[in-house]
Amino acid sequence: MTEQYDVASVRGLYTGLSDGWTYLNAHAAPQIAERVASGVARSFRMSATVKPLEDAVGAHSAHHDPGELHAADMYASARRAVADLTGATAERVILGPSLPVLYQALGAALRPLLRRQSSVVLSRFDSPEFTSAFAQLGTDIRWAQPDLGTGELPAFQYADLVDGSTRFVAFSGAHELLGTVTPASEIIDSVHERSRAWVLVDVSSIAPYRLLDFDAIGADILGVDVGALGGPQMAALVFRDTAMFRRLDEIVVGPVSAGLAGGVGPLVDHLAELAGGERGSRRVRLTRSMQALSGYMEELTGDLYSLLGTLPAVHILGVTGEAAADASDDRLPRLTFAVRDVPADVIHRRLFDNGLVTTIAPHTPLLTEMGVEEVGGAVTVSLSPFSTYHDVEHLTRVVASLA
Repeated sequence: MTEQYDVASVRGLYTGLSDGWTYLNAHAAPQIAERVASGVARSFRMSATVKPLEDAVGAHSAHHDPGELHAADMYASARRAVADLTGATAERVILGPSLPVLYQALGAALRPLLRRQSSVVLSRFDSPEFTSAFAQLGTDIRWAQPDLGTGELPAFQYADLVDGSTRFVAFSGAHELLGTVTPASEIIDSVHERSRAWVLVDVSSIAPYRLLDFDAIGADILGVDVGALGGPQMAALVFRDTAMFRRLDEIVVGPVSAGLAGGVGPLVDHLAELAGGERGSRRVRLTRSMQALSGYMEELTGDLYSLLGTLPAVHILGVTGEAAADASDDRLPRLTFAVRDVPADVIHRRLFDNGLVTTIAPHTPLLTEMGVEEVGGAVTVSLSPFSTYHDVEHLTRVVASLA
């Protein structure tokens, strides 16, 4: 049974909200819950301290080397937390300081899988920061193209892009600025029908809003930015099984702060606390909590798109106009919009003057091709677990004053 989502109680978990601002910038700077901040602080205090020795009595007594630091437990705790977050197991998790670092390390480790005639399929839907780690693999690089009217990544093209030579496919599960959700299962099924390729899906934009289930997604590797969920600035790769490691070169990443690693467990505990109740394992509570959050966010997403969409001068990228007539309704509570004849910096300033924290949309290759520069730039807004209908209504009123 799905738990009731009580947004007022959820807001109480974020002490930063007491400053009076309305934060609509989860895509750029998600708020840090008090539980996570306290967990990181404790981890930094404890990471360099020595674990106490216990008497080696009994079959299940704890054993560790004299002088071992608490930092080792923090890394192990972080792997277990990511495993619970994704529905995986801890031994399949690799931690790193950031996703770009992990993707570069993975790209280097993939070389044993590639032959001279191998192909790799990437996507123009994704940022160059994501694709650059794999675009230099020295093989036949093929590119999936987004729909410039809807900002979506069509699945049908993978039937032509993927063949028996394909060894690796990578794409994002959703667009962080447009809110468009990729038909990941459909793409993955198409890839696996035509090749033995491994599929990597970056789920960082989906993870703050929806339950992640590794088996249901069907990917071979998941990438998740822990910081994108309001956690410490670090990331993780999760593999389908540990046998995959034997087919790779060693994945070498830079050092990960033990203090930051110690904050991953509190983050997942926090997500399980949103609406998960008190009974069951952390994964069980997280499942209930994220299902309740998803239902609540689905309602707010509808409000966000419908209210802004009723303003005649507002253009929502991927939604407004004839070219977007066939756009999917499956969207995250995020969007990027422009106001006719009003520069983006003026919109951004008006919102800020009214207590609304948003961002000016960056000029990414996809947004540029969708015409964001031609309309004077655009502003991105994204909702958080603590967002309310009042926030969406307030945003709409301020934007309406510009139109």
